[in-house]
Amino acid sequence: MLLGMDDLATRITLVYFDAGGGHRAAARALQRVIQQQQRPWSVRLVNLFEAIDPSQRFQRTLGCAPEDFYNRRLARGWTYGMSQELRLLQLLIRVAHRPLLRALQQHWRATRPQLVLSLIPNFNRCLHESLASTLPGVPFATLLTDIADTPPSFWIERGQEQHIIVGSAKAHQQARDAGYADGLISRVSGMLLHPDFYAPSPSSAERAEALRALGLDPALPVGVVAFGGQGSMQMLRIARALPEEQLILLCGRNEILRQRLARNPSSGRRQVALGYTEEMARLLRLGDYFIGKPGPGSISEALHCGLPVISFDGPSVMPQERYNAQWLRDEGLGVLIRSVAEIRDGLDLLLAELPQFRQRVARLDNRAVFEVPDILERILQEAPRQVDRPALEGQPPLAAPPLARPLPLANRLQVKRP
Repeated sequence: MLLGMDDLATRITLVYFDAGGGHRAAARALQRVIQQQQRPWSVRLVNLFEAIDPSQRFQRTLGCAPEDFYNRRLARGWTYGMSQELRLLQLLIRVAHRPLLRALQQHWRATRPQLVLSLIPNFNRCLHESLASTLPGVPFATLLTDIADTPPSFWIERGQEQHIIVGSAKAHQQARDAGYADGLISRVSGMLLHPDFYAPSPSSAERAEALRALGLDPALPVGVVAFGGQGSMQMLRIARALPEEQLILLCGRNEILRQRLARNPSSGRRQVALGYTEEMARLLRLGDYFIGKPGPGSISEALHCGLPVISFDGPSVMPQERYNAQWLRDEGLGVLIRSVAEIRDGLDLLLAELPQFRQRVARLDNRAVFEVPDILERILQEAPRQVDRPALEGQPPLAAPPLARPLPLANRLQVKRP
């Protein structure tokens, strides 16, 4: 029997979920680059929740997917109290470790990957142990889509024989502190961005024409406002606080927000509200600065397009994004405010020092999405020779390891004020 190309290609699984939009976006970006490089790999994107609940019992019972609860809170801007919720979620994951392990073992038997890369936090103990017990010798790696592992054990689990791919010196040191040898840690130059962000920038004339098409004046500063793929009602408060500023408001999939912004009487012709778009890179390049939450994907996209950032470091910032705010301040890449009430003062400060901020932003050179495939190639080359069949085929699942006690979370990150 002749084998097809998919049978000959190395099978790589990228694990993501849709809590927020950054994990899927990073997985899709990496898949696209691998395809462009024509590597002999068959890359499969796997939603974790579909793997552990293939019959969708959760969704049929509650009427929505597990990540929908999180995404709805983001869309409404309800982010207070997430530290406590994260602590509870991590406890529930550890309590449910054995059933999660069995579900993932079944998935690996059916799909037979030859390398698994996780682009999600919290579940990496389950992912690693299920793969190791089902397909011994198949390498497992975790790629942080956050700038650092905050709070601890959000991304990096202690005591696992796996690879860690990080995008900052802070995360590199955290992996070392968790006991990983340098040979298991790979550092890239930032967060994963879609290849579209590496297209040539528009000329001054092209930018001016595009701004005029949106009804904006190219001679005046333009801000781009975004809060991830789900948007946030915080954007409505920002628009109302800056009625005289030219803003491109990217609402993502939040159609209610887009409609409310379009009806905002204080904005006149100076503010443009857009829904979900695949042209994020083009729109960011029309701006002079960026306003948004300190999500690693959003701020990395803005910085790559040359935009200094206005972001938040108050109590509403989600725990996994608090270090991002500190990183922005330490690197001098923008202005941090505690709440929307400070947005006017923050923007005045940014505009007063815009050339200096732009110089620091221009020093960044993020090529991470092109660096990761080489790392995966090395991991595959160093992996032991794999038997191309499920190790446990026809056998009952291996016994799950004893449940570990939940790891304590670090205290709330304190960000120093200037």
